[in-house]
Amino acid sequence: MPLGDILISESEIADAIPRLVGRISKDYGDTDPLLVGVMDGAMCFLVDLMREFPHSVDVATARVQSYSGTEAGKITVEWLPSQQSLEGRHVLLVEDIVDTGATLTALSQHVIELGAKSVKICSLLDKPSRRTHDLEVAYVGFEIPDVFVVGCGLDYNGAYRNLRDVRALDLGQQRNGPRLSV
Repeated sequence: MPLGDILISESEIADAIPRLVGRISKDYGDTDPLLVGVMDGAMCFLVDLMREFPHSVDVATARVQSYSGTEAGKITVEWLPSQQSLEGRHVLLVEDIVDTGATLTALSQHVIELGAKSVKICSLLDKPSRRTHDLEVAYVGFEIPDVFVVGCGLDYNGAYRNLRDVRALDLGQQRNGPRLSV
């Protein structure tokens, strides 16, 4: 499948990372949040963020899946590693893209149920035109239009995650096909 135009260049992404970390550091002050990367899409963004912090940060990951068929819309969360304690922690969920908000709404609720003191969201990309859940994204790298995108961790059926920029992908009739991040 041919790649579309570059929506966000590698240099624009690199410039956004210190801006985001500066805002996060200012907002949290002396309190270090636990960065929780939503896998697999957020892996590139998570690594870039954590390397930009001027001090040590705690990092964990979560795998979130939405099933279809008989369990349509059911979202499950798997912690990696499962022994990571959230009790009393300020948690910053790190995501590649916020689309409908369903995944992050469920994950935020799950994190609170596990005892987190607070939960905020940091996303490389935000697509507010598709939002179906009332969700605040505290830190956004870039707002994008309603197009399917790949690169910088985002994929289409496993391909294109390794691109250093974010590109549109014309799915044509496949627009309602697999969505790996919501």
